[in-house]
Amino acid sequence: MNRGNLMNEKDHDRLLRIKTAGAREWLNQSSHYNRYEATPYAALEELFQDYEVKKADVFVDFGCGKGRLSFYIHNRFHVSVTGIEMSGQLYQEALENQASYMQKAKRAGGSVRFECGLAEEYEVEPGDNRFYFFNPFSIQIFMKVIDTILLSVEMQKRSVDVILYYPTDDYSEFLETSTPFVRLKEVRILELYEQDDNERFLIYRL
Repeated sequence: MNRGNLMNEKDHDRLLRIKTAGAREWLNQSSHYNRYEATPYAALEELFQDYEVKKADVFVDFGCGKGRLSFYIHNRFHVSVTGIEMSGQLYQEALENQASYMQKAKRAGGSVRFECGLAEEYEVEPGDNRFYFFNPFSIQIFMKVIDTILLSVEMQKRSVDVILYYPTDDYSEFLETSTPFVRLKEVRILELYEQDDNERFLIYRL
């Protein structure tokens, strides 16, 4: 499926001085990790028309790929974002994008940083409170990551959100039946939802 207009994607990339368009399959990839594909800019525009971001929010993007979400959020809201990526190749491309992006964004508030490693091994920081997933890995790994988030909240009480784009039934079912998270809202991508009713965001809050 072609998510969004490719020219539009490249135009947005050019504005941010980054290169994130396209998808990438991995040879010999573990069945637990899915291919790289960035969230369409049109979807991000739709989400943030309906979802409030506060100055103190700190986003974590699991399976960040080349960093599109991180740069988009930082550019628009000047909040801090951490991208977690297991692929060394994509991590290097995210760093290259960061070097180019920061030439433009030197004076912006917040920070953008990337870590190369497995999502389930990321140590959730006490300030992290917004966690983003675009189906980066299997439900087994998702469950481990959510457990880590819940443990962090026990240590440092705070409200946290989990944001799912193109949500799978097993992700949402796990959150709704096996965790304290409550569905906060659904945001449909209007220009895509009529063709595919999974073109939406589900937002859960603890």
